[in-house]
Amino acid sequence: MSATAVAPRLHGIRHRRLTVLLALLAAVLVAIVLSITVGSKSVPLADAWHALTASTGTENDIVIRSLRVPRTALGVLAGIALGVAGALMQGHTRNPLADPGLLGVTQGAAFAMVSSIILLGTSSLLAYIWFGLAGALIASVGVFALGMVGGRGGPTPVTLALAGTAVSALLYALTSAIVLLDEQAMDVFRFWQAGSIAARGSEVVWQVLPFILVGLVLAMVNAPGLNALSLGEDVARSLGQNISTTRAVGVAAVTLLSGAAVAACGSLAFVGLIVPHLARSLSGTDHRWLLPFSGLIGAALLLLADVIGRVVAPPGELEVGVVLALLGAPFFVALVRRRKPVRL
Repeated sequence: MSATAVAPRLHGIRHRRLTVLLALLAAVLVAIVLSITVGSKSVPLADAWHALTASTGTENDIVIRSLRVPRTALGVLAGIALGVAGALMQGHTRNPLADPGLLGVTQGAAFAMVSSIILLGTSSLLAYIWFGLAGALIASVGVFALGMVGGRGGPTPVTLALAGTAVSALLYALTSAIVLLDEQAMDVFRFWQAGSIAARGSEVVWQVLPFILVGLVLAMVNAPGLNALSLGEDVARSLGQNISTTRAVGVAAVTLLSGAAVAACGSLAFVGLIVPHLARSLSGTDHRWLLPFSGLIGAALLLLADVIGRVVAPPGELEVGVVLALLGAPFFVALVRRRKPVRL
């Protein structure tokens, strides 16, 4: 195919991707509006705008500023983080069933939080988050180190998956043993395991924001190298890629993104698993586009699931992790049945 024929085709692909990107941004904005206005107490859009711009201390102002805005902000951050982390994990392991938990992030955070209750008497949400984040980081580093044992040129997708499965199983067993011995640890673990963005204040948002921002920067830096790795390690090396460095940057990005989200919100199943498949069907396999698409779809999906959880069981609500599981399981089965798996 001549260069004159290729240029219009590439321009058309780029134009389509930009159009989809704008559509996803619009979907996230719609989800944000719904998250702020819809709930056990619905707030008219005009009142919500007034609460954001000129608070007068009314009940609606308190609901919007103190509850809905921090909850929505955390939902956006967690959705972006888990969506991007899922796309990175599937790309690095070349496994369409991989998610951020494959690195031991989820179980590392859980083990650290329940251990802090037993050993240090931790009782505040803000303290749980720091211990959870530390546990996620340590578990991911341990998985990466185990994946390098006996290998040449760094961990491979297979060794990462095997090491992650082994570490996750071990940490889950230890966590289960701990929560059986302590009632407070059991209560915290049960609530955290369900996954929720409710009852989190703005302090939680500010705590996890730096980790997620750094993780997103590392993810975008990792995108070209991940594109090269998708062609095979030998081809990537011939293109000048350092395989070990590329994998290390990718693991660091996944750890920061999923560790921060999991520590703050608990186990949010299916976001990191199904979102990359949706994004890949829209963007193709170019990770420079796949990662932003995954982040936006993750944010919209998480917020919409949270809104659904608020309205299906009034005056109470279902945790967003439960809603994601109820929506994600049949959707993923349908996705597998109706579409041929995309080669990673």
